[in-house]
Amino acid sequence: MKKLILATRKSPLALAQTGMVAAHLRAALGVETDLLKIVTTGDQQADWSLENKGGKGLFTGELEAALLRGEADVAVHSTKDLPGDMPAGLAIGGYMPREDPCDVLVLRAGVAQPKSLATGSPRRRLQARLLYPAVEFCEIRGNVDTRLRKIGDLGVADGTILAAAGLKRLGIAHWPNVEFHALGFQSMVPAVGQGAIAVQSRAADAEKFAAVFDAVTARHVALERAFQAALGGGCHTAFGAHVTADMLYFYHEKTGLRTQPLTATDFGRPDETAARLLRALGLL
Repeated sequence: MKKLILATRKSPLALAQTGMVAAHLRAALGVETDLLKIVTTGDQQADWSLENKGGKGLFTGELEAALLRGEADVAVHSTKDLPGDMPAGLAIGGYMPREDPCDVLVLRAGVAQPKSLATGSPRRRLQARLLYPAVEFCEIRGNVDTRLRKIGDLGVADGTILAAAGLKRLGIAHWPNVEFHALGFQSMVPAVGQGAIAVQSRAADAEKFAAVFDAVTARHVALERAFQAALGGGCHTAFGAHVTADMLYFYHEKTGLRTQPLTATDFGRPDETAARLLRALGLL
């Protein structure tokens, strides 16, 4: 491999993440890199409700198609955008080291108890209502900076909820007229794969990439994605799962927030582990 083509969305966050992957591949494999910038259906339909449209594959399908056509060698995704199932012929080559997986409550400056939160995520809505029982919700779309302006400058709602990893990768520690409040796992379970950058390739090439990416992130995300695949959940389901070295944090609209200690055996067979724990919860 002398040169690798990386398929990516055109959003500022996607380009920042793809730049990280490109730099890592250049250093690890001694290759040149180039970007294939693609506008996905999810990006084109900025006025769509992702919940009502299903959301599944809206930010990944065009990148995966470019891989299958041979126009790109790898596709770079926010792992939380990836559906639980993978198109035939494609695989995850690896993951960059995971960034902070937590959610962040973004409130307009001076707001202590939000009356309205802008989020289209059922997972975030149901868990936020546990923190603020009387809160009302509206939807919000756009890049991170657009969402921050909508809260701080336009006042479309008292606040919103964003991923800490995205803020960090964009270098956003402060923003005019808003305040950031980190939400721990006991307050809000993250989406599957949140904070992890996935590098997808054709299945035949996946082994070439696995050794140069982060094994710990792959181990944890594989178990999270096993829950996602078993449940078949899309953007319409209030569901989150986050795995640490020895603990599962799990949220589902039918069970609420649960925690489960994990052992080394649980990581060895992620599909079996997910099925066993989901049966115990009455979800399978």
